Amino acid sequence: MQVTRQRRMTEKEQISLFGRRVGRRTVLVTAGIAVALAVTGTAVAQTHQFGTQQVGQVTADGQVVSADQYIAPYGSRTVINDGKIMSSSVSPDGSHLAASVTDGDAALVIMDLKTGQVKQRVGTNAKDDLRIKSGSVGQEGPTYSPDGKQLWLGQSDGYTKFTVNADGTLANPTAVSIPADGSKHALVGAAVFSADGSTVYSAVNGQNRVVAIDAATGTVKQSWAVGNAPRGMAMVGNRLYVSNEGGRPAKAGDTTINSYGTQVPANPKTGATTTGTVSVIDLADPSAAVGSIDVGLHPTAVYAKKGAVFVTNTADNNVSVIDSRKNKVVQTIATQPWPEASVGYEPNAVSLTDDGHLLVTLGRANAVAVYRYTSPQQPASYVGLLPTDYFPSEIATVGKNVVVSNTRGVDARRPDSAGHGTHDTTSSLTQFTLPDDRVIKAQTAKVFKQNGWTRGSVTQARGKSHATPVPVPVRLGDPSTIKHVFLLVKENRTYDQVFGDMPQGNGDASLTQFGENVTPNQHALARQFGLYDNFYDVGTNSAEGHNWLMQADNPEYTESSAGEYTRSYDTEDDALGHQKSGFIWSGAQAAGKSVKDYGEFQSFESKPSDATWQNLYCDAKNMDATGQKTAYPIQTGSAIPSLNKVSVPGFPLFDLNVPDVYKYQIWKQDFEKNGPANLNMFWFSNDHTGGPANAAAEVADNDLAVGKMVDRITHSKYWKDSAIFVVEDDSQAGLDHVDGHRAPVQIISPWAKHGTVDNHYYSQITMIRTIEQILGIHPMNQKDSAATPMYGAFTGHANNTPFTAVPNRTSLTLGVNPQPSCGSDTPAPQNAEAAAAPTSAKVPAAQQNVASQWKAWESHQRLTGPNAVPDYANPEQMNHFTWYQTHNWTEPYPGENKIYAPNDVPGAYIPSSESDG
Repeated sequence: MQVTRQRRMTEKEQISLFGRRVGRRTVLVTAGIAVALAVTGTAVAQTHQFGTQQVGQVTADGQVVSADQYIAPYGSRTVINDGKIMSSSVSPDGSHLAASVTDGDAALVIMDLKTGQVKQRVGTNAKDDLRIKSGSVGQEGPTYSPDGKQLWLGQSDGYTKFTVNADGTLANPTAVSIPADGSKHALVGAAVFSADGSTVYSAVNGQNRVVAIDAATGTVKQSWAVGNAPRGMAMVGNRLYVSNEGGRPAKAGDTTINSYGTQVPANPKTGATTTGTVSVIDLADPSAAVGSIDVGLHPTAVYAKKGAVFVTNTADNNVSVIDSRKNKVVQTIATQPWPEASVGYEPNAVSLTDDGHLLVTLGRANAVAVYRYTSPQQPASYVGLLPTDYFPSEIATVGKNVVVSNTRGVDARRPDSAGHGTHDTTSSLTQFTLPDDRVIKAQTAKVFKQNGWTRGSVTQARGKSHATPVPVPVRLGDPSTIKHVFLLVKENRTYDQVFGDMPQGNGDASLTQFGENVTPNQHALARQFGLYDNFYDVGTNSAEGHNWLMQADNPEYTESSAGEYTRSYDTEDDALGHQKSGFIWSGAQAAGKSVKDYGEFQSFESKPSDATWQNLYCDAKNMDATGQKTAYPIQTGSAIPSLNKVSVPGFPLFDLNVPDVYKYQIWKQDFEKNGPANLNMFWFSNDHTGGPANAAAEVADNDLAVGKMVDRITHSKYWKDSAIFVVEDDSQAGLDHVDGHRAPVQIISPWAKHGTVDNHYYSQITMIRTIEQILGIHPMNQKDSAATPMYGAFTGHANNTPFTAVPNRTSLTLGVNPQPSCGSDTPAPQNAEAAAAPTSAKVPAAQQNVASQWKAWESHQRLTGPNAVPDYANPEQMNHFTWYQTHNWTEPYPGENKIYAPNDVPGAYIPSSESDG
């Protein structure tokens, strides 16, 4: 079939397609920040402003990032190419900033604030200026002593304390251990020093307590039980104020959900915590009962100044102001700049200038909110917003200078001549002098533009609708021609890895690992239903990616936990990782739609001991031939009650010991017996690679399972009103010449445009908004509220031509040892015009030694079995291993000139998401 490139729409066509546009003037919210505006009854496109722009491209509106945003910060910028900043602190004399970092080649950087340059790197890498034993870093800190002569870096099992030299650099790293309590590590949060510097008070996040540590000896002198997951801390006189992100301890009768071994009060539908508290410790009477003050949800940062204690309630999008004389909340300051959505801005740090301006970073809005503040009792007044870089996480004032640390800086744009990967993460420091109100208000309009915030973005139909059905309704709640949505989540591939060999799109064939001879179905689907070469996955890894797909956000808790992930990685089993507005499935239920889940966001699994890859592969063949049920029933479950109610029994979780063709058979039997729901969610994970079969075989297994599933749906009675969205959870496992976040996606429907190449900017967020618009699901937060549905991917004229699955050309049993008892898989012949795929797992003699080292490495990566974990392996090592397998151990990784042993891989010292010790 001939493939034609879809041209960019004119402004007039956009107006016709997207409905009535509002004027270009951005709506400014003044005085009360959470002003409610009347709904116009029309949804308005926002993210179509990107047109065909690509991530990384610098435009007049700023640089495009994968989260449907532009970034163009106010003030000066220093980009840090050493990973993501988790938190930071300014030295007492205001000369230096210490920032804890992760996902790069350091754990701590010291910056000279005058020059804006990195002065010292501290980490586990031999190239670092100062070596320490562990690269893990906590959510808060590092912390300077009052005299500036010590710095304490919070880590999984306590602290590393340093001596601060006269020039601001660090020396003499010394471990200060806080022992684990059973399986619960310390996971320290914020720390504060006593006025004389002799004692360090630490929020021991993982053990729900606060301890007093002798700063000289490291001995724990005192311990207080507080609320769940203590995180932020401030001292006022003789009192410590400690934010408990998980709220109060559970009481009898509470509904609870797990968080790091503690049952915390939580909502059974949304899975989110329902309380937030601040503990108050009286240091003048250490034996006195610990007080508690109710605040909003997910209290994180705590900051004290001028008789007030400010607490950022990250999930409630406001700031509690506690009068420290009365120990009570006297006002709550809203941080909801855009009235279309009440959640998702994620205030996460606060500071107060000497002239009375309160500054609050809004992590997910890439902005600082500015207020005029007089006293705890006097209501603060909103001034406006100043733009920052990607995800601001800390703010401080040094005289008249404001310093903002941005976790993701300019996104994953670290220099790399071979291509981009999601772990090429940056962070940044922006500095400015606070401008006058006129400038702030002008910058507010810029922030609105950069986030796509416009009036009328979210409109819900009221009463019975009489609108004519269209594939993607303009008005939320109006009828769609699509009744059944299938959301298929896969694992970890970039666009170039899969589609770089398709000349119709913007690909780089030199980076292609799984071309048409490995993924014949994905290629056939792209030709029939359209190729999308400008689509982006937002997250860096699985913990983030599944959140973006299920919540249209990666909540601040997970974002800020990336420095250690010990408390939780996949937040399916952690209430702290769930937003209060719920998930896409709970939204579908609220809209009166039926839901079925096949593995996605599940957290528990048990299976027979003989359920090996080989046995399940043979079982899948038997089920297909006879229609019999599986001989190896697998039990799964979720910590979230609302998901358990809609989960289909027997569909496995992430485990590379389970072939995806087996998962397909489990789904097919349920589909043939019970039919689909309105929303059907799946996790087909074997394109992750790293299991018993060769990497190319695993991706071929995944490709065949998806192809067969699409074949079955398109040949069913449900096809006429169905849409299938095939998406990766993230794109972390390879390189892409445009951006590491660029990923393959497929939109499969009679109502999808066929045979086109669509190079418009799309993302996981716009895809989720499309599903919401089809099913009438109210958007979950400001991210999907601002997103434009993928209107351009659909047409009003149905093409009901079904899809016929293509036989696999790479053997599914390639590399499996021993081979299955039912016989080796014999694939179809490869296409000689496409890039060759491996036909043998035999390693050339010259590489057998290095391959055996990789085999030993693989056995420790928790890729299979009951303790399988996605992303446990170091990402650079995993990417190299996969590349070597798919290139028959004969071709070096892109940009390199040799095949490396595991420990010699550049970046092998960087901790993985899960094994970050």
